[in-house]
Amino acid sequence: MLTGSAFGLLRILIVGPLAYLLLIVILRVSGKRTLAKMSAFDFVVTVALGSTLATVLLSKDVPLSEGVLGFAGLALLQFIIAWFAQRFQPVEAAVKADPRVLLRDGVIDAEAMLAERVTKSEIAAAVRQAGYGDFSMIAAVVLETDGSFSVVPRNEAGDRSALPSQAT
Repeated sequence: MLTGSAFGLLRILIVGPLAYLLLIVILRVSGKRTLAKMSAFDFVVTVALGSTLATVLLSKDVPLSEGVLGFAGLALLQFIIAWFAQRFQPVEAAVKADPRVLLRDGVIDAEAMLAERVTKSEIAAAVRQAGYGDFSMIAAVVLETDGSFSVVPRNEAGDRSALPSQAT
């Protein structure tokens, strides 16, 4: 079937913008944390929000009110988990990965690379993107909790208090 019924198409034209606007309102009310760079938990919430939006748009059996309740429930769950993670280390450990040093003082940690499934060429690309041409100029390359790389040059490493203390 190439086209839906006139009612189905009209429903999408009405429910689509309404669901989208209500999702934006819920995300704005829930705060910047909901839209931050993603941890695994944030990714799951984002996929669930997208799935809920698609279901509301395309399923005649799901009214807009139920979809909005789903959006709000997911945003509330994300808020609650973030609140507990901020206050209780075991919760934080369960929902967030630890940063991992992949290169320290110009030397690549092969064990860390293997554990994190990162290649030497990815580390080299991060170093180049930071504007450096050789590993010996780098105090650390850190794989952050959101999957991004931080490159800390030796001349800006200071006392290294911001670096993860162990390569875990």
